[in-house]
Amino acid sequence: SFAYDADCPVLSDVSFGIEPGVRLGIAGVTGAGTTALISLLTRLCDPTAGAILLDGVDLRDYDIDDLRRQVTVVLPAPVLFAASIAENIGYVRPGATGEQVIAAAQAVNAHEFVLRLPRGYDTRVGEQGLELSIGQRQLIALARGFLKDRPLLILDDPTSAVEPDTEAAILQALERLQRGRTVILISHRPSALVRCAAVLTMEHGRIVAD
Repeated sequence: SFAYDADCPVLSDVSFGIEPGVRLGIAGVTGAGTTALISLLTRLCDPTAGAILLDGVDLRDYDIDDLRRQVTVVLPAPVLFAASIAENIGYVRPGATGEQVIAAAQAVNAHEFVLRLPRGYDTRVGEQGLELSIGQRQLIALARGFLKDRPLLILDDPTSAVEPDTEAAILQALERLQRGRTVILISHRPSALVRCAAVLTMEHGRIVAD
């Protein structure tokens, strides 16, 4: 369970387990408690009751930097910097080569649109990435996830802000990104959850369907 204060419970008696390599879908609209769940999994905050275990060990017993190095989080509104496409992808892995950055973009279907930009991977995206469409920004975020290459992947509604014609390309990219990883995919779109091994439904901080 988790609450920001005694009068504001956010998660109540939430309990589930995930085997290594499994894709778990979590369906929930705004206010269901999914954002708080991500914050707990990455230790931006800790449970007010109960515990979260990774390989049988309480998250609070891990070095926080070591813990976060095992996790990739892709948000619905990724933050881009006023830098080049290559720099925006490569910052998650210092020392990554140009070939590795391009391979990550190719893996998530971003390479083609990048090549169409005026300076390709050297194109600067402007403040907050405003030179790119929402779908293009999301593909850049997925390329980061591929380049970071961590065993636990948390995807927070990655198709929520994109048009239906863009969703197909992103779902295809997600399929590649999820291979070989333990995945938690949060979405309110059923189309994004169809390849998950199991789906939980959350409402008002509780699991209401499994």
